[in-house]
Amino acid sequence: MELIEKLNWRYAAKAMNGQKVPQEKVDKIVEAARLAPTSSGLQPFEIIVITNQEVKEQIKPHAWNQPQITDCSHLLVFAAWDTYTEERINAMFDLTNEVRGFKNEGWENYRQMLLSTYPQRSAEENFTHAAKQAYIGFGAAIIAAAFEEVDSTPMEGFVPQEVDKILNLQEKGLKSVLLLPIGYRDASNDWLVNLTKIRKPKEEFITEIK
Repeated sequence: MELIEKLNWRYAAKAMNGQKVPQEKVDKIVEAARLAPTSSGLQPFEIIVITNQEVKEQIKPHAWNQPQITDCSHLLVFAAWDTYTEERINAMFDLTNEVRGFKNEGWENYRQMLLSTYPQRSAEENFTHAAKQAYIGFGAAIIAAAFEEVDSTPMEGFVPQEVDKILNLQEKGLKSVLLLPIGYRDASNDWLVNLTKIRKPKEEFITEIK
């Protein structure tokens, strides 16, 4: 199947059958999120991959008791930095220099510009910015899952503060932003599975300026 065909196949599964997703597919889905672009290449979010059923059971009541939380194969939690700090910014720039094996004056000037800007902003503003970057990785993971013919259910409907407590995210300077259960659809119990995908027509969605 071509990518567009697989995106047409994809939908937000409302019921999953508990079947395990092969690890190689999970690895590809998570890797797609890791390779996603982020502002200034800072990658200000992490992914927590949960297979522990007890932890999923703890999270479920804080996610409107959506059954996919516990019926999925893997629950991916996208958690953004709670703020930007000099240490976090420097770590990414230092990693770049280490991997590439050289320093670039323009790149170092850019580092100083970020250091003089981001840490001075409020933690709330910084978290909002970091959370937007998590959404980019989230989208990449959803597309990668579809490409691997793995079902997923994008979720914003949960109480982040409660999930943060369960996963001890505050200790890592993280806040949960999004949940992505992945697994396989339970077609016999999913009211959405056979309904036609609805999207705006192209002429209403796309404006060309030539």
